[in-house]
Amino acid sequence: MESLYHQTNNAVKEIERDFQRLSQLSPQESLDVESGIQVKITQANSNCDRLDVLLFKVPTSQRPSSKLRVDQLKYDLRHLQNSLQTARERRQRRVQELSDREQLLNHRFTANSSQPEDTCLQLDYELQHHSQLGNAHRGVDDMIASGSGILESLISQRMTLGGAHKRIQAIGSTLGLSNHTMKLIERRLVEDRKIFVGGCIGTLLIISLIIYYFLVL
Repeated sequence: MESLYHQTNNAVKEIERDFQRLSQLSPQESLDVESGIQVKITQANSNCDRLDVLLFKVPTSQRPSSKLRVDQLKYDLRHLQNSLQTARERRQRRVQELSDREQLLNHRFTANSSQPEDTCLQLDYELQHHSQLGNAHRGVDDMIASGSGILESLISQRMTLGGAHKRIQAIGSTLGLSNHTMKLIERRLVEDRKIFVGGCIGTLLIISLIIYYFLVL
């Protein structure tokens, strides 16, 4: 199990390095790297499934810590999958913007021999307006994607905390922890849940305000 775990962990680190390259590549080159990242994520998820099976062969005393390590790998892979989806959407926007700009530059405007300066000014204004709209849409999309990633992370952390709570109760029963200690642990989990709910609400409010500002105002 240890060799498979380290192999998967190294794959996660390699995927993170691939993400650092994406921002420096052209859309076509990004497409090739994204395909490679998806293959690695799929393989790493398959390894995690195998690790879940191998957990039953780990000694009982070591199983909780091994389970936590596998859960961390799964969480990292979910985060990387979300990041890959965001990168794909960003690349598609770049391709669309380049296509729109090319069409705008190749568009034939009717010449007005009596007012050539007005024609040039109109073209410059349309180019500037198109660029500003593209920047605004890209900013809103990036913020929405970032907010979605934050919500996904919060949900994953909540699931991890829930699993940790159950494991702590099981370990506590095995070790014979006092009721007072268990109550302290449960109180901390309740506080973490409140923080989670507050974070979700705050994130949704921020995203709503951003969308309202860019799209309504």
